Amino acid sequence: MNAAEQPSADFPPKLSRPAYRALLHAGYTSLAQLTQVTTLELGKLHGMGPKGIRQLREALAAKGLTFADETNTQD
Repeated sequence: MNAAEQPSADFPPKLSRPAYRALLHAGYTSLAQLTQVTTLELGKLHGMGPKGIRQLREALAAKGLTFADETNTQD
């Protein structure tokens, strides 16, 4: 990866390179932006699979956030 492709501090450190590149190519550079996107939309990105979505979901949950099509069940 070159400097422009280095993972954001926001994104899970073990997120695969193809998943990370898919996010960058779609214009997503932070976890907060993913609260405006559905898991269906993410799944359509070339390079983003179920494991990447799961890792992103866990990272969002750790910050009290969710994807647009999910609800936060933490109180």
